[in-house]
Amino acid sequence: MDRHYRSEPSRYEASNGIQAGERGQWARLWAEEPLETAFFGALIACLAWAPFWYGGDRMFAWGVNGVLFPSLVICYEISLALRGRRHPFALNGILGPFALFFGVVLWIMAQTAGEISSLFSHPLWGMTAEVLQEPVTASISLNRGETGIALVRLLTAASVFWLSLELCRKRERVFLLLWWIVAIVAAYSVYGLVSVAVFSGRMPFFSDVAGSTVVRSAFVGRNHFATYAGMGLIVNIALLFRVYRDAMPENDGTLTAYRLSRFLELTGERGLFLLGSAIAILVALLGSVSRGGILATGLGIFLLYSMIFSRRRRAGKERLETVALVTVAIVGCFAFFGDLIVGRISTEGLTDPSRVALYALTVHAIFDAPLLGFGYGTFQDVFPMYRDPAFGTWELWDKAHNTYLEVWLGLGLLFGTMLIGCLLWLVALCFQGAMKRERDATAAIVATVVSVVVGVHALVDFSVQIEGVAITFMALLGAGVSQSQSSRVSTSD
Repeated sequence: MDRHYRSEPSRYEASNGIQAGERGQWARLWAEEPLETAFFGALIACLAWAPFWYGGDRMFAWGVNGVLFPSLVICYEISLALRGRRHPFALNGILGPFALFFGVVLWIMAQTAGEISSLFSHPLWGMTAEVLQEPVTASISLNRGETGIALVRLLTAASVFWLSLELCRKRERVFLLLWWIVAIVAAYSVYGLVSVAVFSGRMPFFSDVAGSTVVRSAFVGRNHFATYAGMGLIVNIALLFRVYRDAMPENDGTLTAYRLSRFLELTGERGLFLLGSAIAILVALLGSVSRGGILATGLGIFLLYSMIFSRRRRAGKERLETVALVTVAIVGCFAFFGDLIVGRISTEGLTDPSRVALYALTVHAIFDAPLLGFGYGTFQDVFPMYRDPAFGTWELWDKAHNTYLEVWLGLGLLFGTMLIGCLLWLVALCFQGAMKRERDATAAIVATVVSVVVGVHALVDFSVQIEGVAITFMALLGAGVSQSQSSRVSTSD
């Protein structure tokens, strides 16, 4: 019987950071690469901070993040230069996406520069000059300040991606990152549940946000928290599969007394944290009553199952017990806590007529400036020009509730498609790595599935535009791209 058991403690410990000797993991990493470990610890601390201040959806949070993450990247790059070290993952590995992103950044800068773009400026600037009866500096962007802020936020997200890409080339660090993201999301989920149960949905220490009967944790909107929790749940389930895969004895997949006893032992010793965190995150997700967030996460779980078992069939390593455990936990939580979302869907349906009308107006605006756009991040300035009486007078619409449409509105069809294409290219690299790698494909799988969850929800909401969500997503995407290449392949420059 023992010959069927894969005893690989070093491999298991590397993938089980928090429970299999996390302190030992940190100590070993510190002994090997102290500076990289310090930067990695700072990255995790910053990921824990990111959702705290209203989910990162306030000017103060934008400013802190806009200094914090780029500063980490600058310090990391200086440390590499001073030590004569190479990048673990060279820019050549993502040269195509980088070229698209760099082109978009240059275009955003051009949108704010009156000296460059005055010939192509929006007619509204001429009307403004006539009203004021004095010259004004015209530009493509209707609001240069908002476009500048949006550019800083875009560069902040790119900084997170680059730092994660470089630091997570080492497999021990990438699994620590995944474990810590689960712990952070679980902590915010528990915080959200407690705030509803004890503080009537109010955020402690943040009195300017009204109470709510739905779970939203530190986020202002429940949809934003739903996307955040959905990402954490995907990472959680993926780690559960990995823990049981690495520690369970192999056979033909049938359930025996020994396998069952071993499974229960693992659940008590190693899987308890992951199982508990998964339940906490799932209950909080259902408590958000976000239709788009919950449905997108459900699609993500289905895709995660499909990707994991398409790989396992090739290797003959099905883990039926893990599937049963995860499925029972999901179904059980939904049976006990899913009545609110079921009730909302049954009474309100799956669509919102006001959002459909909003999409139509946004498309109309896009085709009024299809090449130049109105300026990145200026939806709140553009929408009042197209707003009709159907939207009422007092209701605020500062987002398009469809990130793709909002990107095209701001950047124009060409450069908007370039930005979206940059992300799709990176996700494709993750998917390719998830399907081709023989081992250590967890990060690539997670990045692919999380991208689908975020991308699907972005069709009906703007969660990815909230920094608490965007920063965590970029960290996972960077780790996935970094691990999309085999450890036997040199990716350094």
